[in-house]
Amino acid sequence: MANQLNNEKRAQILSVLCEGMGINAATRITGVSKNTVLKLLADAGEACAKYQDEAMRDLTCKRIECDEIWSFVGCKQKNVPEELQGTFGLGDVYTWTAIDSETKLIPCWHVGTRDIASAHEFISDLASRLANRVQLTTDGHKAYLEAVEKAFGRDVDFAQLIKIYGNDKQTKNDSRRYSPSEFTGSEKRVITGNPDEENISTSYVERQNLTMRMHMRRFTRLTNAFSKKLENHMHAISLYFMFYNFCKIHKSLKVTPAMQAGISQKLWEISDIVALIPVEEPKKRGTYKKKN
Repeated sequence: MANQLNNEKRAQILSVLCEGMGINAATRITGVSKNTVLKLLADAGEACAKYQDEAMRDLTCKRIECDEIWSFVGCKQKNVPEELQGTFGLGDVYTWTAIDSETKLIPCWHVGTRDIASAHEFISDLASRLANRVQLTTDGHKAYLEAVEKAFGRDVDFAQLIKIYGNDKQTKNDSRRYSPSEFTGSEKRVITGNPDEENISTSYVERQNLTMRMHMRRFTRLTNAFSKKLENHMHAISLYFMFYNFCKIHKSLKVTPAMQAGISQKLWEISDIVALIPVEEPKKRGTYKKKN
């Protein structure tokens, strides 16, 4: 069991997971069972979610970018049985993310669908963590409009960057069908307040989406890697953001995002994440009396 592993082995397992290795590969590299890896992932994911929820408060961010990244759980949406259509956690799942464009900190995220309810929950959570007025940029997803208005009111400089793609008329059998359509232009649309037009951008959050796909095997496109259960999917995301915010030195900053934002005074190691996991009391073995 995961609670019987020493801290060095725990750190080794979490390290390979944070670097983008899948569950099965992690079991082969570390020499522990799949159930043990999954148990440790769950424990670490819950601990990381709790810590970041408490740490990401009263943030003095100035510019925030938001986006949604697609993945699927269990099976592709087209393969979900008819009787299970609409069941959350089976088929398409979106992770809503926010990034501070100056410190590169991820202050919050939300795993849900791409509907108005998820938008409300995500944006409300973001607003509750900020200590001051910010400039907020999202893509053209309409769900943001109502969500931002409800969460921020007029106390935000909000704009949307709407990207325009051309119709390249590729056929289904085109060898380039895996590439996105040609980008032809963008439109900056001011929604609320007075955002600085030069800083209306979603470049950082879109680059963060790529980083997520590189560091979480279950997000890799066009492979057989995917989350089998929603809970494991959420645990992996929680662990990833802990690693990204506190352990991974950002190339342009020379420090971690948490250090740049003033949330942490040190560079975290994987062993520090291990230390967040509550220590489980060993199970007591039952006793019996020998019958005469």
